[in-house]
Amino acid sequence: MTRQTLGEAEPKPLPQAAVAENPSADSIALAQRVLEDMKAEDITVIDLVGKTSLADAMIIASGNVNRHVAAIAEALIEAIKNSGKPSPQVEGMPACDWVLLDTGDIIIHVFRPEVRQFYNLEKMWGTDRPNERLDS
Repeated sequence: MTRQTLGEAEPKPLPQAAVAENPSADSIALAQRVLEDMKAEDITVIDLVGKTSLADAMIIASGNVNRHVAAIAEALIEAIKNSGKPSPQVEGMPACDWVLLDTGDIIIHVFRPEVRQFYNLEKMWGTDRPNERLDS
């Protein structure tokens, strides 16, 4: 099933101009290259600069099955290590329904499609979310 058949809008990827201005642009580009090389699907980059102090960006992608999700995650871990950055914190490798990699500057989520649809992180963190501010 695709997002269109479910009546959902396609997530909007981060515009390339915003990626270039992001302090973690090199890490984002590295992750995107690995995801594309590993045939990850529906790759979405969400700019978090100014939204949260958790990270500069969040990348969300899908693998077809658990083994594909694991292979994508392993390739990302290896590429991050080879780039000279510290090893990312990794959660979810035993089941591989949803693997989260936290590099410090970016957070990468690799999902099976059904799990991604259930959690719908794009809606929570997406670029179409209005800026919310609590005034005291």
